Amino acid sequence: MAVAPMVVARNVHKRYGDVEVLKGIDLAVDAGKVVCIIGASGAGKSTFLRCINHLERPDQGWVLVDGQLVGLEKIGRRLHETSERNLCAARAGIGMVFQRFNLFQHMTVLDNVALAPTLVKKQSRHIAVERALALLQRVGLATKKDRYPRQLSGGEQQRVAIARALAMEPRLMLFDEATSALDPELVGEVLDVMRSLARDGMTMIVVTHEIGFAREVADEVVFMDGGVIAERGLPSEILRNPRHERTREFLTRVL
Repeated sequence: MAVAPMVVARNVHKRYGDVEVLKGIDLAVDAGKVVCIIGASGAGKSTFLRCINHLERPDQGWVLVDGQLVGLEKIGRRLHETSERNLCAARAGIGMVFQRFNLFQHMTVLDNVALAPTLVKKQSRHIAVERALALLQRVGLATKKDRYPRQLSGGEQQRVAIARALAMEPRLMLFDEATSALDPELVGEVLDVMRSLARDGMTMIVVTHEIGFAREVADEVVFMDGGVIAERGLPSEILRNPRHERTREFLTRVL
C-alpha cells in the first residue's frame, strides 16, 4: 500500500497587490526526504515556504502536511479558513527556522528552547527543560545553556533557533535561507546540524543558496523562477546538467 507524502502542495497562488509572486505551485515531499529549493531572489521561494505553514495565506490552492490541511478546513464541498486553534494545532507539527534567529533576548538559551513546549504542548517545566538540554547537547551548545542570545555568535544563535524548533517535536522542518545572515566562517556549523537532521530522517524543505549543501544532502532539488517551479529532479541532474536555460543561467552565476 502506497504511503502518502508528508507534504502536498497543490496550485498554490499568492499575490501582493498587482504582483503575482506564486503562480500555481505543485509539490509533494515524501516523509524522511530533503528537498532544497534554489533560485534567484524574488523567485517566490520564501513566500512558498511561508505558505506551507500558513504564515502567508495562499490566495488559491492548499497545503497538506501529514494528511492534514494547514490553515483550511473542508465544509461540505468547499474549503474555508480554519480557526486559529486548528491552525496552531497544524503548525505545532511544523518547525521553521528563519534567516534571522528571532530569539527572545531577555531569556537564556535554555529558556528560549524550553518555552514553546510548556506554553503550546502544556509540558511540565521539568520535562521541557530535560528535552531542551538534550537538544542543546545535540546542536553543540549544552555548555552555553545559561547565556543570553547577545552573548552568542550568529552561528550559535541559529543553532539555538534550530533546537527551539525541534523542541516541538515537528514532523516537518522548514529552513528559510537559515545561513544567509551569517558570516561565512559560521555557516558550516549550522549546515552540520542540518546534515545531522537529514541523516536522522527528518523531512526537510530548505530554501538555500548553499549549492554544495543541496548537492550533498538533498534528495531532490527544485529550481524556482518567476513564481513557478521551472525544473526539479535529482541533485546530480539539476546541478550538473540542467535542462532549463534559466537554471543554467542561475547556476553559472552562483557556482
